[in-house]
Amino acid sequence: MLTVVLSGLRDRWASFLGGFVALALGVGLLATMGLGLSATSHAPERSPQRFASSPVVVQGQDRLTLDVRRGPRTVPVELRLDRPQPVDGRVLRELRARWTVTTTGGPDAVGVDAPAAEVRALVGDRARVLTGSERTRVDPDPERDARALVTLGALLGTSGGVTTFVSVFVVASTFAFAVALRRREFGLLRTAGATPGQIRRLLLAEAAVLGVLASATGCALGALGAPLLARALVDGGLAPAWFTIGEASWPFHTAFWTGVTVALAGAVAASRRAGKVGPTAALREADVDADVLPLGRAVLGTVLLLAGLGLLVWTCATEPSALLKRKTYTTLPMLLITGVALLSPLLVRPVARLLRSRGAVGTLVRENSAAAVRRTAAVAAPVLVTVALAGTLFGSATSVTRAKEAESREQTAAQYVARGEGLREPAAPDGAVLSATGATSVFVRDGAEAVVKYGARAVADPAAFAELARLPVVAGDLRDLDDRSIVVNEEFERHRVGETVELWRADGSGPVRLRVAAVLALGTGDNGPYVTPANAPGAALDRIDARGGGAATVRALEASGGTVSSGHRPSEGNPQNRLGMILVLGIALVYTVIGLANTLLMATSVRGGELASLRLAGATRAQILRVVTGEAALAVAIGAGLGLVVTGVVLGALGAGLAALSAPVVLALPWMVTGAAAGACATVAVASAALPAWRLTR
Repeated sequence: MLTVVLSGLRDRWASFLGGFVALALGVGLLATMGLGLSATSHAPERSPQRFASSPVVVQGQDRLTLDVRRGPRTVPVELRLDRPQPVDGRVLRELRARWTVTTTGGPDAVGVDAPAAEVRALVGDRARVLTGSERTRVDPDPERDARALVTLGALLGTSGGVTTFVSVFVVASTFAFAVALRRREFGLLRTAGATPGQIRRLLLAEAAVLGVLASATGCALGALGAPLLARALVDGGLAPAWFTIGEASWPFHTAFWTGVTVALAGAVAASRRAGKVGPTAALREADVDADVLPLGRAVLGTVLLLAGLGLLVWTCATEPSALLKRKTYTTLPMLLITGVALLSPLLVRPVARLLRSRGAVGTLVRENSAAAVRRTAAVAAPVLVTVALAGTLFGSATSVTRAKEAESREQTAAQYVARGEGLREPAAPDGAVLSATGATSVFVRDGAEAVVKYGARAVADPAAFAELARLPVVAGDLRDLDDRSIVVNEEFERHRVGETVELWRADGSGPVRLRVAAVLALGTGDNGPYVTPANAPGAALDRIDARGGGAATVRALEASGGTVSSGHRPSEGNPQNRLGMILVLGIALVYTVIGLANTLLMATSVRGGELASLRLAGATRAQILRVVTGEAALAVAIGAGLGLVVTGVVLGALGAGLAALSAPVVLALPWMVTGAAAGACATVAVASAALPAWRLTR
């Protein structure tokens, strides 16, 4: 058996080249992403900055600790405060009475030149005592490294998931089509006495050998590519400057065995189909495909399609805000894409028949595409994956960004806006209305099982705020906001006007009970809550909206220390998210190119007899080339059309979700991105079909 397998691989190396390259590249990318993920597991140890010369730091409470229920037990949970509490005055006096105390950067922490054990014994549970690397917790933005690693880990995890998804799809498609082209060979083997089990084992052995060789090659590529990826992520601003690849070995093991598993999984379905080939297949010459959609593939495709549609509808109905999150619109469409791709052979023939072109070339393109369903579907499916990913990723991201812009534009009646940290509220000029707000946060219980931290806004003048704001109020009145009330949105557990909300302030003080003055629609996620400065300790002004007063108002806003703009400022989006989507789409496009080239090179190379018959029938070489390239272009067009249908379904669900959130419905189909992806696929497909056809018709 092994001799037959190795001989087959040697003799048909060209037909296995595409699968080998795709699998090796997939394993290489998985190893690269795994090495990157392993490097995000920990941030580098930074030296303390604020109290570098103090061996011990005493910090005021910087976390809110509350008890929540976990099953039958009650456990404490900690949430980080925006503004740590100052060190208790009594503790500070006791420390100064015994040791040298250093103060810098604010009252939330002090440095102490004393033994750590003695300081802990003195302080007890009245404050936190930090030593060693823990002293960095009082430095400016101590969690910046952790946030950067979380974002980077999400990007690499998504890219690795897309790599696995597309590589399985391309490898399985390659094996399935290769088996379809070898029907006569399997028929001859059956005629010679081979059993169906032997045919299946032959194909699985070929897949195993191919998987081992490609996985080993991919691991070597991953070792070379990981440092390049780290450098590209740093240069693109997706990773902090200190990010480097570590020496973890688990990514290589994971990638290698994933590659072997993918190769075997891709060959399982094809081997079962090959085992059903009878001896009479050796006599077949017709290129008309029959039974192109086996029962198992039909069932799986239908289940995935219905599951994708069902999850979209369920998410839209129960949690529409989830549709606006990148994790959702990156992963959820994959179910739809896979389902439509598996069912694509059912759609190829009727769609191909829609082509209405006069002349012999157009007729042959239409009829050949409709007859050779497997070949057409094998070309259309990877194009579908790429176009659908491009449309859903970029379309969803652009639609969410534009919806937020439209919502922001609709929610203010201000002519001028000053933005910046630590603004000084100016006096309102004659005829002007000024509304100053600042960022804060509140902590609210969500039942007995969780505590939620909400980003909130502190409103200095509720009357002026109500005059300038155009918030989506569904109940109550913004003018009723005072020091004993709060404006909430519909996400709050208690969101009826007059109800009482128990919360803790940004510095951990509380609990306080505030009456609901008004309720806002949830929107895209930035609607409320709103409180007054009395419930936002330490909140600094960062925005001043103004209307009226003309040039005097502009001068007053400029004197506040911020950057003044006229009304709404368009959102620039997140360039890091865009670079991440380009990376994901690039992976899919590379795989699609490999799959298209491999499929069409194999398919066209075995059509020598058919093309020779056309020449004998009077077709010129140019006409034959137009027929072959036309078939490739039509298959790409079918795949692109199906991809646009999937994109339309996903964007339609997103639009319904925005409407359910009372947010502006602004949908954007990224024609440029999807057109570029489809154009690249068409170029590769036409070239891959034309080259072997040109050689065969010499």
